[in-house]
Amino acid sequence: MTKIAVVHESPKVTEASKQLLLEIKNRGHTAYYIRVSRINSLDEEGEKISYAGKTLEIDGALLRNLGFLTTIEQMLRRVDVLREIENAGVTVMNNVDSMLLARDKYSSIIKLQRSGIPVPNTALLEDPFEVMRLTEKWKDVVIKPLVGSLGLGSVRVSDPDIAFRVAKSILSVNQPVYIQKYVKKPNRDIRAFVIGERLLGSFYRISQENWKTNVAQGALVQSIASADLKEIEEISVKATKALGLDYSGVDIVEDLDDGYKVLEVNAAPLWKGFETATSLNPSKYIVDLLLEKIRK
Repeated sequence: MTKIAVVHESPKVTEASKQLLLEIKNRGHTAYYIRVSRINSLDEEGEKISYAGKTLEIDGALLRNLGFLTTIEQMLRRVDVLREIENAGVTVMNNVDSMLLARDKYSSIIKLQRSGIPVPNTALLEDPFEVMRLTEKWKDVVIKPLVGSLGLGSVRVSDPDIAFRVAKSILSVNQPVYIQKYVKKPNRDIRAFVIGERLLGSFYRISQENWKTNVAQGALVQSIASADLKEIEEISVKATKALGLDYSGVDIVEDLDDGYKVLEVNAAPLWKGFETATSLNPSKYIVDLLLEKIRK
């Protein structure tokens, strides 16, 4: 019997984590839900990993979330603990270093670009005058949180003066300004779900009234015909491998002037919209891949 933990820093189990836990149990394995804040990588003998005071003995882990981090010290502590779990021989998916890379939008977009994957023009700045200059140059920009999801906090701006004010506000709380040239697109984008080295499926996220096409922002979903999947599969699998991820949700936009571009790669994607559009539950395939990696 294999022992598998779903790691998510939340007192309330999310729907995705529930599905993963249920899938593990239905296979006849032991499933745990653990929070990274309660893991201790060293006991008094300096040998074992413990959780809430008890020895943590697991074969595999599905890392879903590092939690809301308020200090660099807190982040380092959680990353160090997860690395020690990996060093102890536990198969972790996605591994913590790939998770960190994907979570950092700028580092990941640079990695994608260097891997030959088309991405939007992007900059990370700490000078509001540079933000204003780029807005003048690019005409239409999106300013996003460097770390974030669900489209929350993203602002589309075409006026350089407004971009300056937005930048000043972000910089006032010691955050850098992550800015991308807005990609002219249809009223939709694409979420591709990759597991292992294959595309499980993909769907359109459609919004008639909002430039944001996140399902969490009210976008509608529609499956994509198989005839259109070849190029989507190629670019999404390549993007997932470039960041060292075992599975991912890849956000792709159809640039009306220049073909497909990858906006970002999510290392712990939610899949309510995917399941609605495709009738596929990714939890089965994620657990399949983890068990395969454990056996190796």
